[in-house]
Parts: sequence; structure tokens; C-alpha cells
Amino acid sequence: MTTLFAKRALLTTGWAERVRLVLDGGRIVAISRNMQPELGDVQVDTLLPALANLHSHSFQRAMAGMTEYRKAGRDSFWTWRELMYRFTAHLTPDQIEAIAALVFLEMQEAGYASVGEFHYLHHQKDGSAYDNLAEHSDRIMAAAAQTGIGLTHLPVLYSYAGVGKKPLEPGQMRFGNDVDRFCNLVDQARSAVSSLPADCQVGIAPHSLRATAPDDLSRVLQAQPQECPVHIHIAEQPKEVQEVQAGLGARPVEWLLENASVDQNWCLIHATHMTTEETRAMAASGAVAGLCPVTEANLGDGPFNGPTYLEAGGAFGVGSDSNVLISLTEELRTLEYSQRLRDLSRNVLVPGEGSVGHALYTGAAKGGAQALGRSAGEIAIGQWADLVAIDATHPSLCALTDDQLLDGLVFAAKDEVVTDLWSAGRHAVQAGRHIARDQILARYRQAISELLVEIG
Repeated sequence: MTTLFAKRALLTTGWAERVRLVLDGGRIVAISRNMQPELGDVQVDTLLPALANLHSHSFQRAMAGMTEYRKAGRDSFWTWRELMYRFTAHLTPDQIEAIAALVFLEMQEAGYASVGEFHYLHHQKDGSAYDNLAEHSDRIMAAAAQTGIGLTHLPVLYSYAGVGKKPLEPGQMRFGNDVDRFCNLVDQARSAVSSLPADCQVGIAPHSLRATAPDDLSRVLQAQPQECPVHIHIAEQPKEVQEVQAGLGARPVEWLLENASVDQNWCLIHATHMTTEETRAMAASGAVAGLCPVTEANLGDGPFNGPTYLEAGGAFGVGSDSNVLISLTEELRTLEYSQRLRDLSRNVLVPGEGSVGHALYTGAAKGGAQALGRSAGEIAIGQWADLVAIDATHPSLCALTDDQLLDGLVFAAKDEVVTDLWSAGRHAVQAGRHIARDQILARYRQAISELLVEIG
């Protein structure tokens, strides 16, 4: 049992002063207001529900900064993708684990308590399966165990190079599975996740409507438990929309909503290029929009249709996707700023009137937890103790009232204001630093040194 004392905390009813929490079994079991700290309490300044990072490809963290050189011709998502494929060709299981551990550590230091790892790098360098089909999934889980992050592992079904069951390209062979082998991989991953804490689980991720096919998608969905989280890339690029419309007879979001039972267990990643009708229909489905504003800006994807989606009551969360930059505050502010730049307006992503920072933070907390199938997203009895403490005396925050504090966090602060982080009660970040930082960083540097020699 663990006890926390916060000078202030954001509860479901709003801000409360001198809050004392009791944690047991990774969950919040008691909340008291207007208390005094007791001997043995972990004392913090300001306590918030911690967010979930709902979309990550951890291995891409190691190539951050390697794709920002412009060559002759127009650069795009598709040229970036070719560079990414060449990078993945060299990664070993040990390197994948070391990279993932650093990524998860950085997420926790930034204020994320959990992650949805959208994992499609499955096989050996030549595309053949390991003797242990779930070798790389096991490595992701090992990284989660090292860091203590809450993991929703999302093995990816990636079968084709494009709509119409186009054969995989050479750079995609490490990703590829048919439905039967994919289901075997998921079963093995579910067996392996039982060794992790009880808040960790396995969902599935059909990669996209390009990389799967209608009959395969139907089969894999039928093979999963009813409450299984399902994540899918959707409508990220105009070329993708055109390809799906030409091959399947409808735009990606339109087709998916008409042909799959999309509900609150689904997370539609990016959904950047939607009509107004698609936007409203997606919101009505109950699915979560998985938004990755920093990566979407880096790759030139374009901005999400935020105002229409929020007006329709849509749920959303944020993720760091390519992990070119892991920053919770940067994701939230980039999300809002993308809307301002497009609409030549200010204070866009809040329905009606109110604090934009509060709407962004609390909306992403609830939506991210939903997307990961995680009982979290708010400070309430019975929820997983996914908690983050920030220092409201920091120069970027100290002039603000309680009602302005989340605006300051989102728009004026950096992640350095994070002092403590709990993932389902596991106190992974203390005094702004992950408790396993030194050994994880040393292993990462060794892995990168070996990888650079391999790449040449």
C-alpha cells in the first residue's frame, strides 16, 4: 500500500486542495480532501491523471534526425517511408529491446503512464519467422518490464503492399503475416503478457486498409475477444485515400464504418483526411481518434478536422508515433496550433467557451485510456493509479491560478515540470528522473553503436 499527499489535485469534480490518496494493488482505493501529510506519504506539489501515449512505433526513435535532409525533387511521407524501410532492415532483437526501453523511459519522464505499442516489426532480416514467432513482441514486453510502463501491446497484421492484395515489397518482408500466422503470434503474445503486471494487455492492429484486405480484416476481428482494443491507421495521406477509394469503392473512414463494427474499442489513427460527414460519423461511432500531431507535422500529413469532430462529441487521444520527439506538452500544443494555423483563429479545440488547455489535457487523458482499454484517465477510486505530478512553482507555471494551470502546462511549459510519474502505482519517475535511467541509457548507447557499424 502506498500513500500520496498533493498540495492540489485535479479530481473528477475539479481542483481540490491538500489531497491524500491511498494506492493498493496498482489502483486508487481512497481519496481524501483537506488533509495534512502523514509520515511515510510521498509528497508532491500538483497531481494530475497521467495520459496514455496511444500510438508508438518505438524502433523509429533510433532514426530521429536521420530523415531531415532534402534531396532533389519533392520530399513526402512516401519518400520518408522508403528511408524507414532501409533502417528497419538492420535491427536485431537486442537493439529493438534497448530502443523500446529508452522510448518508454522518455515517455514516462514526459508524463505518459502507458503506451499503445503499434508493433509491426515481427521477423528476421530476410523476412523469415523466428523460431519464437513472437520474438520481437517479447522484446517489447521486456522493455515494458524494465521501465514499469503500462503496456497495451498491439501486434500488427501487415499482409500486402497495397489495396487489391499487392505482394509485399522487399522492405516490408519483416512485417508480413497472413491471418493464420498473425493469430498464432497474437496468441503467443497474450501468453507472454501474463508475466507482466495486471494492467498490461494485448490488442490487435490491422495496419491499414492498404496492408490488409476486407476478407482478412473480417477473419481477424472475428478471432478476437469482444473487448479487444483494435487500432488501425486510417486516411493519413491523400494518396492513401485515393488508393482505397479506387480499390474499395469508398473513402477509408467511410468504408471502415460501413464494413466493420467500429465502436468504443477501436482507435482510428490519424484520420487526417476526412469529409465533414465522415468526421461526424466517426465521432458517433464511439471510436477514439488517435492523433499524433508532432509526427503528422513532421511527415507533412496535415491537420485533423478538430472543431467538427469535437462538436460531434468525438473522443480523442494523442501519441508520439514515430517518436521523432517524445513530449506530451508538445503533442497537445501542436494539436491546437495546427488548428489555429489552418483556421487563422485562436483557442479552437474547446467546445463553446472554456480553457483550451483543460479541454485538451482532460480529453486526451480520457480518450487515451479508452483507446488502450485501460481503466484510467482520471483520478477516481477504482482506477489504475496512472498519476503524474508537476511542479506548479516552476517559472512557467508559478504566476497562474488553478483554473489557468493546464493552459500553462499545455502552452507555456516543457516536460521538465514533471517531477513524479506512477504507472498503475509503480513509481517510475522520481524527482524528474526515471529510476532506471542510467542502465537503460547505457544499453541504448551500446545498441546504437552496434547498429551504426552495421548500417555503415
